[in-house]
Amino acid sequence: LLKVLSHVDSILRSPRTPPLILQSSKGPVQNCIKENGQGCGFEHLPLTIKMWADQLIALKDLHRSLRKLSLELLPGNTKDPQDNRESLQVEDLQLMVDAILEELEHKEKNSQTHSLQTLSAIVSHFQKLFDVNSLSGVYPRMNEVYVKLGEMTNAMRNLQELLELDSSAPPTVVVDTVGKLCDIINKNVTEQVQQLLGTQDIHSIINKLEEHDCFFPPFQALVQDLLCLLEISNVDDILPAVQNLK
Repeated sequence: LLKVLSHVDSILRSPRTPPLILQSSKGPVQNCIKENGQGCGFEHLPLTIKMWADQLIALKDLHRSLRKLSLELLPGNTKDPQDNRESLQVEDLQLMVDAILEELEHKEKNSQTHSLQTLSAIVSHFQKLFDVNSLSGVYPRMNEVYVKLGEMTNAMRNLQELLELDSSAPPTVVVDTVGKLCDIINKNVTEQVQQLLGTQDIHSIINKLEEHDCFFPPFQALVQDLLCLLEISNVDDILPAVQNLK
């Protein structure tokens, strides 16, 4: 037994012993004196061994926590070679941590690659939609599209207010309303033209226009000749000038 205890004691005093354990092994309990007058040096062993036992239990708890984390980050990795082992080593946990870190680095690289591919696809799609031949023309065209969109939005808002439509009315409703308004205006103009020309059918309007084309050029030429002969410039002065000649 003393041989075993001496071996344990030598392990505790090894340079590889954690400082916390080494510190706990130093205390007043070492002042025990053997029958031969030498210190026994084994009184701290029960406390140290208890600490080791607690650390081994904590190692299992840490393994379970790392296992849950591994299943969360690595859903496809359901195989754990340490599941059926009673004893665990720090190296086992280190392997799990390394696997998790490697997978995270792999996912980060894939995410960056996918991000670049997505951005490239977005730019290419924008170039196709707005007929941009080069990357240098993307930003100017974006600014142009933004300005045009603002102008169209303002115009649509103004039309909605003028037509007394709700602000949520879609563009199709605005266009239909403008179309109906134009039809009403055109109908009124047609009726006014018909009243002015004194006719109700299109053929009569065409005939009157043809008569106008036949009459107006000679009449205009006659008026121009009278203005020259009478040496006047205003049509209203023709009649007074002719009366003065009598």
